[in-house]
Amino acid sequence: MRMADSFQTHMEGYLRPIEDFLTAQFTGELPQKRLFEAMRYSLLAGGKRIRPVLTLEFCRVCGGDWRTALPFGCAVEMIHTYSLIHDDLPCMDDDDYRRGRPTNHKVYGEAMAVLAGDALLTAAFETAAAANASAEIRADVMTTLAGCAGEMGMVGGQVLDLEGEARELDAAYIHRLQELKTGALLKAACVVGVQAAGGSGQAIQAAERYAAALGLAFQTRDDLLDVEGEFEKLGKAVGADGKKNTFVRLYGAARCHALVREQTEAAVAALEPFQDRTFLTELARRLAERDH
Repeated sequence: MRMADSFQTHMEGYLRPIEDFLTAQFTGELPQKRLFEAMRYSLLAGGKRIRPVLTLEFCRVCGGDWRTALPFGCAVEMIHTYSLIHDDLPCMDDDDYRRGRPTNHKVYGEAMAVLAGDALLTAAFETAAAANASAEIRADVMTTLAGCAGEMGMVGGQVLDLEGEARELDAAYIHRLQELKTGALLKAACVVGVQAAGGSGQAIQAAERYAAALGLAFQTRDDLLDVEGEFEKLGKAVGADGKKNTFVRLYGAARCHALVREQTEAAVAALEPFQDRTFLTELARRLAERDH
C-alpha cells in the first residue's frame, strides 16, 4: 500500500469514531434544546479534527488503546469549538463566516453563541471526567486541559492578541501570543494522548516539543493562507487578519514559507523517541502544505 493510501486509511480510522462520538452529544429533548442546537451547529460544522486525531495517535504510539482516549480527544475538540465561537463574536474578531457557513452568532444571536461556547467548555470537562480510565489518568488529563485552555494557555493568548491590536508588536511578543493562543491547545491534544496511555515523562516532553513546532508551523501557514488563500477553500474571509500582528506582517511571505518548512521538520525531529512515527510525520508535512 502506498504511503498516501496508508495515511488516509489510518486517518479515516480515527475520523469515523470521532464524528460518531461528537454526533451523539447534546441531543436531549429538553427546554434548553435551542442551546443544544447552537452547540451542535458549530461542533458538527466540519473541520479537520486535527486535535482529537493527535490525541488518539499519541495514545497509540505510547502503547495504549486509542479507543480509551476518544473521550479525551473529543473533549479537546469541544474546547477548540468553544474558542472558535467566541473568537468570531463582534467583541472579538467579528467574523461572519466559519467553515463556509454563517458564524454561530449570525445564526443564533450573540447571547446564545456566548452560552453555546460556555456550555461546550463545561461539557469538555464533563466528558473527560466520565472517560473509562483510572481516576489518576482522568485527573492528569483534566489538569492538562485546564492549564492549556485557561489564563496560562489559550485564553491568555487571546488576551495578548486583543491587547496587542492597537500597537506594533515585536517578534518575541507575537511568538508568545501564538504559542498560547494556537499552540497551547495543540499541546493539550498531544499530551493527553500520552497521559491516556500512561506514557512516560520523556514521551510527554517529546509530545510537547512536537506540538510546539507543529503549532508554530500551523499558525504561520494560517497567516499565509489569510493572504494567499481563497474563500471557497478556506470557508471564511481572506484578508481578515490584514491589520493584525501576524507572522506574515512581521516576517514577510517568503520568510514565512521557510519558517513553515523549518518548524515542520523540527516537529518531525521531536518524534525521535517514538518507534512508530510515520503517521505523525506525514500529518505534520500535510498540514504544512494545506490550502484550507
